[in-house]
Amino acid sequence: MFASATHGYDTLDYFRIDPRLGDENDFAELVAAAHDRGLRVLLDGVFNHAAPGYVEPRMLRPDGTTFEGHPGLVTLDHDDPAVSDLVVEVMCHWLAAGADGWRLDAAYAVPTDFWARVLPRVRERFPDVYVVGEVIHGDYAAIVAGSGMDAVTQYELWKATWSAINDRNLFELAHALTRHDELPFAPLTFVGNHDVTRIASRIDDERHLPHALAVLFTVAGTPSVYYGDEQAFRGTKEEREGGDDEVRPEFPASPDELSTLGAETFRLHQELIGLRRRHPWLHRAHGSPVHLTNTQLVLALEGDGQRLVLALNLDDAPLVHDAKGEVLAGEAHLDGSRATVPPHGWAVSG
Repeated sequence: MFASATHGYDTLDYFRIDPRLGDENDFAELVAAAHDRGLRVLLDGVFNHAAPGYVEPRMLRPDGTTFEGHPGLVTLDHDDPAVSDLVVEVMCHWLAAGADGWRLDAAYAVPTDFWARVLPRVRERFPDVYVVGEVIHGDYAAIVAGSGMDAVTQYELWKATWSAINDRNLFELAHALTRHDELPFAPLTFVGNHDVTRIASRIDDERHLPHALAVLFTVAGTPSVYYGDEQAFRGTKEEREGGDDEVRPEFPASPDELSTLGAETFRLHQELIGLRRRHPWLHRAHGSPVHLTNTQLVLALEGDGQRLVLALNLDDAPLVHDAKGEVLAGEAHLDGSRATVPPHGWAVSG
């Protein structure tokens, strides 16, 4: 949302809304409308790099270091105390204007001790601020502990989800869920974002798109939905100039202009989000596989004295497992203490 030179990540002015989006009054109206609906607003904090023409060039690296080789993204000098002061001031400025938290762009590229110097100063003024870092790889737990962030993006689970489903190798997903379960914080989970191929395009067999969504909305973490994924938008990320365009289309002006092709996926999101809201303990739930093959997984989710069971079936044969209670989402037939999930189906029971 910062004023920028082109695509939004080449910042020119951290204290001004990009005029293509509106102005400070528009921002205030947006925040007020969100808060009236019980929504909190996170802003994208682009604090690793800026445009070459950034208004305070003394804060750029003297050797002209760029972000991942992009000449239009010059890396800030994170050893310069003036940069720390700037970031603290920017974060507090927009929090005072009504924002509730920050997504730290390219946090993996910024020294951890930089955040450790910045975030405590921000929390002195805004103790309830939520801060999540974009971290693609690395030791998630160490980064959170060393930086003072609340969470990081869970790319490992994202990759395992679609990869395990496509390869019919649910052992990969089970392994990733075991590592996920060991994290001492609730990561930001997702199956799509503005930097990756749309999940509807990534899943090879469209019958298995609901399986990926069922994982997202039942396992521990803070699930996030990338706009359009709830409508099964398609788009492939490409490594070229303009390669993000397909996954970042313009949304129509009103819901009435959306295609009806996404209605089923939209209803599925509503169903799973409703399930999640009725079971808030899933935020820090622990998951244990109770049945696992290449094509079938039954995951017991437990926390706060409660229990749900997620069953995923990628097989041509039914999946039969022990179950108690009732089917809360998906499709399964209950017969006493046994549940039968149809071929290529899924279910949540409890």
